[in-house]
Amino acid sequence: MQVLVIPDVHLKPAMFTYAARIMRQHQISQAVCLMDLPDDWDQKYNVPLYEETFDAAIDFARAFPDTLWCWGNHELSYLLHHTEAGISTAADYTVLRKIKDLQGVLPDRHQIGYVHRIGCVLFSHAGLADSFVRRHVRALLYHNADAVISRINRLRPEKMWTDDSPVLFRPQYTAQPLYRPDQFLHAVGHTTADKVMKKGNLLSCDNFSTFPARGDAVHGEFPVVNTETGDHMVFPV
Repeated sequence: MQVLVIPDVHLKPAMFTYAARIMRQHQISQAVCLMDLPDDWDQKYNVPLYEETFDAAIDFARAFPDTLWCWGNHELSYLLHHTEAGISTAADYTVLRKIKDLQGVLPDRHQIGYVHRIGCVLFSHAGLADSFVRRHVRALLYHNADAVISRINRLRPEKMWTDDSPVLFRPQYTAQPLYRPDQFLHAVGHTTADKVMKKGNLLSCDNFSTFPARGDAVHGEFPVVNTETGDHMVFPV
């Protein structure tokens, strides 16, 4: 199966327009969004942009109802009322309301979670660390990936606030291994990259996130992953 990955959004509603165009033009039937829908540089008081971004996500969810969604640390920060860097107190009510709206249009509540598996690919916002699995999943289930994912997706958001969690892990910068690297490709966001980059069993996708010097232009690459082989191609914007 060919799966389109929507990298971290961070208040760029046009990303969903581009994603929909790629889906239709290339007849791709499945998408996974790595989320972090809210928050971006110098946009804390731009509440209409928060509304627009979530509405674009909701419209995409309606148009492509099989889409899977991976909780990001920015969504969880609002759910947990954390005052993390970049969080907007002005948009707090809007984000919480729009998260409920997004959940409400999904055909199945399990379509939004910390980790999803399609074939040989694991999708999560930041990466599924082996240490996190061993800490939260019984050893006898370790080799049953679907059981592992089911268990992790039932964890409370409070359990995600560790450096090796699926919403905060940065495997690009640590020697800590990902879960079963011999079996799965991990498609992740969270850690910014200049372009979609594959290293070993790690596909880093967060290439739309802006830095102050980049301005507000939407640019980047959408990866499409073959979930049978682990190969990928990119569609630039």
